[in-house]
Amino acid sequence: MRDETLRLRDIRRKRRIAYWKNNWVLHMFLIPGMLFFIVFRYIPMYGITIAFKDFSIVKGIWNSPWVGLKQFQYLWKSRDFWRVLRNSLEISLLRMVCGFPAPLLLALMLNEMRSRKYKRTMQTILYLPHFLSWVIVVGLLYNLLSPTTGILNYFRRASGQIPIPYLTDASRIRGVMVLADIWKGAGWGTIVYMASMTAIDPNLYEAAMIDGASRLKRIWYITLPCISSTIVVLLILRTGSLMSNGFEEIYLLQNSMTIDVMEVFEVYSYTVGLKEGRYSFSTAVGLFTSLVGCVLLFGTNTLSRKVRGYGLW
Repeated sequence: MRDETLRLRDIRRKRRIAYWKNNWVLHMFLIPGMLFFIVFRYIPMYGITIAFKDFSIVKGIWNSPWVGLKQFQYLWKSRDFWRVLRNSLEISLLRMVCGFPAPLLLALMLNEMRSRKYKRTMQTILYLPHFLSWVIVVGLLYNLLSPTTGILNYFRRASGQIPIPYLTDASRIRGVMVLADIWKGAGWGTIVYMASMTAIDPNLYEAAMIDGASRLKRIWYITLPCISSTIVVLLILRTGSLMSNGFEEIYLLQNSMTIDVMEVFEVYSYTVGLKEGRYSFSTAVGLFTSLVGCVLLFGTNTLSRKVRGYGLW
């Protein structure tokens, strides 16, 4: 028995050595990516300890006194916490409900185009907004929606209608933000779905056409089931980032008239952290949102495995 165990260990050792000899070049390509995550992701995670300290720039992280959960207790008792939490969840859910199906619908429409040249042209046009910074996008929104100089309100005045202050109206600003987010990101999001659709066997479509299936039925019974795993994975990732709304877009669009409905955790932590110098409290806010995101990610993945039989892991 002992000899058999030693023989199996020797076989496994030889297999590992052979594997590394045959694939060492591929593993070398992993080193830059691993170094990036180690240096810029894992090492800075030590800064999380600031959330449990009364951090002072003069004393530094090591010498700042520990305060335990004091920052979190203050966060939950803060009058702004529940407002910011509500804004973050409402905006995230609005973006998910309206924005998540948009790349899928675009990918389905592009996949049904028969002209390859026209299809590539449309893909390029749809991808281009992704490469624009939010500063440019918000500048375009001001040129389009400004109540005084905006093109849209210019036509409203020309037709005898009253201009609408879209960017300073608390009831409309979220809709403007979601539409801008879809316009900027939907085209880029179609890349994953288009890649999944290329793996679908064309014989399935040919068989369905012979059976008399319409285009909508081919989409419903062939395309969507074949890319369902991709849809589920992207939905899990989107749910995991439910507490994250980004900083640039929200910060650039909000103003004194809309801050009550637009302030989210990213902007809130920036305000209390950098502007007010409360670094420990700001770190506690970031850690809270990250923990909630992890819980949502693991919970959604577990639910997916129970319902669909697969998930991210």
